[in-house]
Amino acid sequence: MFTKTTRKVIIAFAIIFVSYSIIAGLVFKIPKLGSLGQSSRNLFYHVPMWFTMYTMMAISVTYSIKYLKNYSLTDDLVASSAAWVGTLFGVLGLLTGSVWSRVTWGEALPDTDFSAWWVWDPKQTLALIAVLSYFAYFILRNSFDYPEQKAKFSAIYNIFAAASLIPLTLIIPRMLGGLHPGGDEGSPVFNQKDISNDFRIVFYPAIIGFISLGLWILQLRIRIYHLLIRKQN
Repeated sequence: MFTKTTRKVIIAFAIIFVSYSIIAGLVFKIPKLGSLGQSSRNLFYHVPMWFTMYTMMAISVTYSIKYLKNYSLTDDLVASSAAWVGTLFGVLGLLTGSVWSRVTWGEALPDTDFSAWWVWDPKQTLALIAVLSYFAYFILRNSFDYPEQKAKFSAIYNIFAAASLIPLTLIIPRMLGGLHPGGDEGSPVFNQKDISNDFRIVFYPAIIGFISLGLWILQLRIRIYHLLIRKQN
């Protein structure tokens, strides 16, 4: 999927920027962001997970469309592998969001109370639905025995799943409002009055780093599949 030089760049970016974002995100002094306090450091990890998921799902649907044009199982392999990596980061996004919810919205509740971890905020709930739609993608793939059938029907489904991703996670939540920031006035990530450059010097490298990490995992997964296919042959 990538040239040797591109792979080296991706690996370097993943190692450098993820390491930087983890260390800087924990050590750097940050200004107060509303009532979030020190929990706002989770911005450096929670949000990049979703950026990575969007990137992986964009790659996945692109290769699904390519498969429907060329009927190459290699394209299907890339599409399914990218969807797998994207789902992984979607789950990580849900988990980091749940922990963040625990120390902010559910701070006064005991750990045994489910509402302390999950408040059914519109964005939180719709993000869960979006991730579950990709679990359904893999269930659909496993329901077919023949590779060509598996690739064709999952590619068609992938187009609809990808088309619903942005409305579910960005557009509809902003219309409904809720506890998440950005319901009415846009995302604080890109709003100068809400977030300072002290956040951006960690946040933007974190996005680059985690997307690079996602691409690295994707490349490894594809290579593993190729090795398994060679071993079977």
